[in-house]
Amino acid sequence: MELGLAGRNAVVTGGSQGLGLAIARRLAREGCGLAICARGEQRLQEAREELERAGVNVYAEPVDVTAPEGLERFVDKAAAALGGLDFLVANAGGARGGGLLESTQEEWRETYELNVFHAVRLIRAGVPHLRHRGGGAAVIVSSISGWKPAPRAQYGSAKAAQIYLAASLAWELAEDGIRVNAVSPGSLLVPGGGWERLRRADPAAYERFASQEFPAGRLGAPEDVANVVAFLLSEEARWVNGANIPVDGGQGSPSAFGY
Repeated sequence: MELGLAGRNAVVTGGSQGLGLAIARRLAREGCGLAICARGEQRLQEAREELERAGVNVYAEPVDVTAPEGLERFVDKAAAALGGLDFLVANAGGARGGGLLESTQEEWRETYELNVFHAVRLIRAGVPHLRHRGGGAAVIVSSISGWKPAPRAQYGSAKAAQIYLAASLAWELAEDGIRVNAVSPGSLLVPGGGWERLRRADPAAYERFASQEFPAGRLGAPEDVANVVAFLLSEEARWVNGANIPVDGGQGSPSAFGY
């Protein structure tokens, strides 16, 4: 299915590996120009070279999305390099610290900076560019941890805030012709990721988690989420706004170990 994204341009944060790279690959297949950022320069350049082989323009730059003004500069430079921006994907995220009593106030702040404030800053910086092109769309990558409780609380509460952020900004930016939605992936089996490490280190725990928490008996793949993100950016989803779309295969608990 062609989604009509050819000739449009998108920013994807955390776009050098895992889910972010899967999203970038899906958009590249649609003919969408891309601006990707991540902290690691080598993987970023490898991703850029791969995406360029799909025949699309790619702008890549190492960026810490929590650094003051760094993300904003990246967005402006990406718009200049690609000739404008139409789409924003706030994919970078993660957690700092352990449980409530083991984590520090600084680790909670860092978790919110990485998830919530990064999404705010990306969209704030991108709006003038999308407005200049007559509108566009943004997708915030949240998580089922935003409403299905599991350790760690700082991560889940930040992801819940992202879901609210998408719904609120959908109202605020509607007059600019900009739609904002969230996707909430469940647990994904990503090469080199945490679930793959668990599968190698404790196969019995991994299989128990997959069989008990997933109706299909398997974890999701990054491509499962990337397909939904591409759809939400497209005009095929023009009447989807302010939504949170779970992409979790009906997953139960987000944690293999519970409380």
